[in-house]
Amino acid sequence: MDLATILGLFLAWGAIFGCLTLENGRLSEMLNLPAFVLVIFGTIGATIIGTSMKTIALLPSIVRNAVIGTPPDPGELIDKMVAIARIARRSGVLSLEGEIKNEENRFLRKGVELVVDGTPSVMVREILETEVVAMQDRHKVGETVFTTLGGFSPTLGIIGTVMGLINMLARLSEPGKMGHAIASAFIATLYGVAFANLIYLPIASKLRSKTAEEVVACEMVIEGILSIQAGDNPRIVEMRMMAFLSPQARAARMAMNPRGSREETLAA
Repeated sequence: MDLATILGLFLAWGAIFGCLTLENGRLSEMLNLPAFVLVIFGTIGATIIGTSMKTIALLPSIVRNAVIGTPPDPGELIDKMVAIARIARRSGVLSLEGEIKNEENRFLRKGVELVVDGTPSVMVREILETEVVAMQDRHKVGETVFTTLGGFSPTLGIIGTVMGLINMLARLSEPGKMGHAIASAFIATLYGVAFANLIYLPIASKLRSKTAEEVVACEMVIEGILSIQAGDNPRIVEMRMMAFLSPQARAARMAMNPRGSREETLAA
């Protein structure tokens, strides 16, 4: 589970309710069913017009990916590729066929299968890079949906506020109720802005960052696969993949086993 997403949502909404409490407000004053219905369903309806029902049907899985899904850990990915490189160097590339049958990382498994099948390195790179582009396009759909939701939500909130003010002006004969009516009218704007900036747009941003992390992971796999195919020793495979890490992560990894790494390089 992505704790950052959960923590962020908790802090953002907690700040709103905390502010309400500090101002001695009441939660019941913030609840308005007509405004909620208009903002939520109006926003979804406008998004459907701009996309499709098929895309909207993907929303649950998209949200699940944003909240629960975690990109591959770069360190674990490097360890896995180094282990595969050792097997390939010791027993040959063909021996990898049995090793990757149960591999959960579909992208890595496909890359190794291409190498085992004797696919030229240029074609291996082209096929895997095409997979990366296709993955980015799929993920872009989810990001676009939530960006669209975040764009329409404040507008629907304003529509709700205007409707509330119209209803209030139609009842000017009851001045005692005007204060409450004005407050209720602006709740729709609050809902629209809050849902856009505390749910929809943050999820779109989260999906975008996760896609970027997955792209880096895939590029690491591609470099590792091609290095193994070229017959490089495991240390070279590791170094080529470590090039994608931040300087801090790279230094931490080097510090973990510097002696073993040097010995392996010299032995090769």
